Amino acid sequence: MRILFHRVANYLAASLMKVIFGYAARVHVLYRGRADVSGGVLLASNHISHFDPFIFSSIVRRKIDWMAMAEFFPHPVLGRFLRAVDAFPAERDRADRATIRSALERLKTGRIVGIFPEGGIRDGANSILEGAAAKSGVAMLAQVANAPILPCVILGSDRLYNSKRWLPARRSVVWIAFGNLIECNGNLAKSEARQQLEQDFRESLRNLRDEVVETFRLTAADLPHPPKLRMKESHR
Repeated sequence: MRILFHRVANYLAASLMKVIFGYAARVHVLYRGRADVSGGVLLASNHISHFDPFIFSSIVRRKIDWMAMAEFFPHPVLGRFLRAVDAFPAERDRADRATIRSALERLKTGRIVGIFPEGGIRDGANSILEGAAAKSGVAMLAQVANAPILPCVILGSDRLYNSKRWLPARRSVVWIAFGNLIECNGNLAKSEARQQLEQDFRESLRNLRDEVVETFRLTAADLPHPPKLRMKESHR
């Protein structure tokens, strides 16, 4: 019964995500083929809205096990659903042993683990895209699991906080770009290799952001804004 519930939940989640976000947003993807990777991979992205994991899961062919905020799991319905689709809890400002162990086990068995290293929704100077530091230890996880990092950038999903953007004639536009896999340099000492991973990851995200902006000719209005600001826009 538990296995059946697990399979049904995964099928329904995947189907709903494709339908909902296919209706609400036009998603433009740069380098989609880079996400077609095998084995254990750490998919790591900037984070600008609560819609981000669902949008990524709707376009990446392989199933993603998301590292989700721990406060969602105590809710009886939401928590059960998250576990059914193989999400696992993580503290917002720290990675405890259980979280790290769960992530490593999944990576070592060849699964994709999705993570937002900023530790929450960020924009402007607080964003990793603008030079802020990652908080989740993405480089440490990649190094210990000997798994590559798949860097990703998402822009535009924060506009979905605007209720008008869910109207058929006002569909929002979301832009996503996938980078090249970042591997740990085994020729360096552990600390140096980890620092190099972190630096390469941050540079990759900023380069991807710049490429998305240039390719699609985005303006300042298209770049990440706080959710509260986006919600206020819906009442203008």
